[in-house]
Formats: sequence, structure tokens, C-alpha cells
Amino acid sequence: MTEDKNVSRLFNSFWQAGFECSTHVLKTGKRLDVVASTSHDVFFEQDFKRLVEVDILTAREGLRWHWIEREPGHYDFSTVLPLLETAERLGIQVLWDLFHFGWPSHLDIFDSAWVDSFGGFASAFGRLLSQEGTGPAFVAPINEISFLSWAGGDTGYLNPFATGRGAELKRQLVKGVLAATDALRAELSTVRLIAPEPVIHIVGDPKCPDDVLQAAEYRSAMFEAWDMISGRAQAELGGKESYLDIIGVNYYDRNQWWNHGETIWRHEPEFRPFREILAEVYGRYRRPMFISETGTEDLDRPGWLTYIGGEVRAAIDRGVALHGICLYPILNHPGWDDDRHCYNGLWDYPQADGSREIYEPLLDVLKQKSFFKSERYVPTSDLLESTRPDLLVSPTLEFRVSTPAAPDEPIRANSARFLCGGAGL
Repeated sequence: MTEDKNVSRLFNSFWQAGFECSTHVLKTGKRLDVVASTSHDVFFEQDFKRLVEVDILTAREGLRWHWIEREPGHYDFSTVLPLLETAERLGIQVLWDLFHFGWPSHLDIFDSAWVDSFGGFASAFGRLLSQEGTGPAFVAPINEISFLSWAGGDTGYLNPFATGRGAELKRQLVKGVLAATDALRAELSTVRLIAPEPVIHIVGDPKCPDDVLQAAEYRSAMFEAWDMISGRAQAELGGKESYLDIIGVNYYDRNQWWNHGETIWRHEPEFRPFREILAEVYGRYRRPMFISETGTEDLDRPGWLTYIGGEVRAAIDRGVALHGICLYPILNHPGWDDDRHCYNGLWDYPQADGSREIYEPLLDVLKQKSFFKSERYVPTSDLLESTRPDLLVSPTLEFRVSTPAAPDEPIRANSARFLCGGAGL
């Protein structure tokens, strides 16, 4: 593969900030609103200015659908417009999540009408961006289909509190992505679509060939959502190669483990280097990629980000088209289940005036990895990275179709830790 000198950066900065924005309902009946619990809804301007001060010019943000569509078909974007306008004024490029685990209470996510409603919501937001936006738009229709289908469809951990329906929920979420993609492109033809999913590695007992085989089969679950969106699996849903545009990779320090066993930490010999996982995903899909979520808690934060930075640099040197690393979350936040103070961001809870204490050791890592600010980070590429895939004739790609597990298979239980996403739940 030769370097394409015409390939431009997808994002304004390689280092990115992720503002945690979950809005799902817990078993207790409590609806989370992490944007509010971190006071980012109040202090977003100061938060954006802080990003500029540390040379972060790209940020992930989430729409709070339950606030925007309180009545069916009526959209109030008053919680979004000030943030959008401020980001543009300060030069912050926003990557928007339409759906981050929560939806309005008047909708049943298993009903076919939910797909239509989500498409309508996407269409309304696309119109807003076409009217108010000044630069290229980046939207992730649904964040982590894999996580929600497990947590909400198999274990009943969060909304919609189902069990044994994970495969059904995953199909419904994919339908939502396809509907939202069509709706967004109808309103804003140049929109770029992001598909963020977790990646993992599972190791079987080398003394038990069946366990090794099972671990490999379980591991292939990380491809299911991407395969379904692109039409490589369950083509009856309507997926197409053109629907898979930019791949977001979510990866945390707990995303590798022994089959049905303990976590494999990065100092252990069985730990698979992250650069290999990235190369595998890129080789399978040949799409532009970025690390859409990564981080950990407490004193491990600097070491983990140093590791991720080194692995990403190594992957780029091997030809993987990687365009950014999103530190997620960028703000410490209360734990989902217990409201504990999670020290997993670059900045802490705000003071009354909106100021936030910064975690200097993590900032030091960002400064040390300054080569990502230079032109050197622009990856080698082929045609798919330089042109939006829906504008191309679908290329002939080699891939292995993952066979989705049946709802009663143990894959979801095995995948629990990786599907729970990041630190601080």
C-alpha cells in the first residue's frame, strides 16, 4: 500500500475529548443524565475553552433525545443550539451521538414504530445541522450497539430490561442506524457517519482445544454490528457497504480476558497488543478509523494513555488509517450505579464558578505525544479513506462473515465486561 498524499485529516485534532452523555434508565427507575451530573450543560463554554488551551479541537458530544422529543414528533433543540454555536465560535469540531443508550419514555424500542421515530429524530437533527452548521458534520447514529443489546436485551441491566432478547434488540438497533443514516443523508448529503463499537480479545485454555475454539467464536461477536450495518451479515435488514463509513473503536484496560475467566492485564504474556487488534479491524473493513473511547481510572490513567498512544503510532506505521484518539470521559463523573466519584477524566467536578482541577499527570502524557499534532499522523490510505463509501462503487473485499449467536448461547454472558464499556460505570 502506498501513501496517498491527497488524504486529508478527518478531524481537527488527533487528541479528542469525550463528554460522557449517557441517558439510559437503570433498574431502580433512575434515568441517568451524565451531561447534567457533570455540569457540562451549564459550563460547556468553559469546558470548550479548556480544550482549546490543551490543543484539543475535536470533541464527542451526545444529544439527549428524551429532552428533545418530549412529545411525539415535536423536537426542541434548545439544549443543543447554544452548545453547537459555542463550539463553532471556539473552533471545536463536534462528533455527535444521536443515541447514547436512552430514548423518550413514550417509545417502545422493540416496536417497529421506534425505528420510524428514530429516523424522524435523525431527520430533524440533520435539518438543524444543515441550517446552523458551518463545517463538515460528523454523527454517530447509535453508540455501542453491542453494549446495549447485551445490557438491555440479555441481562436486564438497563433499559429496556429484557432477557433472552439480545439478538432481537441488536437487529432493531441496526435498523435504527440504517433509518437514521438515510434520514441524515437526505438532509445533509455530506454528513459523515460514525459506528462506535467495543473491540476485545478472549483467550481459551491452551490445554483444551474446545475452549480455544469457543473463545475465538465468542471474540468474533465484536464484528457483528459492523457486519450487519454493512450488509455482510443478516442482509435482509437492508445493510450496505455504503452505510459503514467511519469506524470508532472503543477500547479499555478490561477488554481482554480468559474465556469465562479473569481479566488479562497488559503486563501478562497472553495480552494481545492493541496494534494487532486495530490492524485486524482495518484489514476487515478498510474504513477510516479512530479510537472513539479509551481511558481508565485513578493512578493508572497516565500509563494507560501512554500505552494506547504507542500502540496507535505503531498501527499507523503499519498502514492502519487511524485519525484520532478520544480520551473518554474527559470529565470525572458519578458512577452509574452508585454515584461514586469516578476519577477517570482529565478534569474533575466543577467549582461554583465553573473552574475544574486538571489531573496534571494525564496532561503530561498528552504533551509528550505531541507528534500527533504534526502532519506525520496522516495515515497511509486507499480510495475508501479519501472518498465517502456511498459515493463509490462497492469494492470487492475479502472478509469472514461472523455468525451471530443464538439468544440462548452464552456469548453475551462471556462478553459482559467488554460490553460494559469504559471505566466508571
